[in-house]
Amino acid sequence: MSPKRIHLIAAARPNFMKVAPLYHALAHENWCTAHIVHTGQHYDANMSEAFFRDLRLPEPAHHLEVGSGTHAEQTGRTMIAYEAVCQRERPEAVVVVGDVNATAACAMVGAKLWIPVVHLEAGLRSRDRRMPEEINRLVTDAIADLLWTPSPDADANL
Repeated sequence: MSPKRIHLIAAARPNFMKVAPLYHALAHENWCTAHIVHTGQHYDANMSEAFFRDLRLPEPAHHLEVGSGTHAEQTGRTMIAYEAVCQRERPEAVVVVGDVNATAACAMVGAKLWIPVVHLEAGLRSRDRRMPEEINRLVTDAIADLLWTPSPDADANL
């Protein structure tokens, strides 16, 4: 049986720090292959190269090159680009991180394509729906298949 393809979605620099330990743990497993998908939501070539080097991460398997824009533009471009990747190379699971626009966008793509979605850093709440990140958290947690929480208060929120 061939290894299961797992997509690790990273959009912003803090996401790479959260994805790195998971990538390295999965790299030692025979049952799966982890593929990093860089959405490019926050992108600076020098910063990205430094993060990849310092965290000992390989070049992303996919770079969506979403760039900046309004919340709707980023979310829409991410969904369109990531759906195309999933249709070409269907993963067995999608791991999204945190609360950026790409987190909700890639979670929606996975859910709509019936690909299991895992939310790393689930359950965090500000309780302020004026914050775009809070909306992203709520949407992602509602549609994810597996919720990995970072703290007891996140557990309680769910």
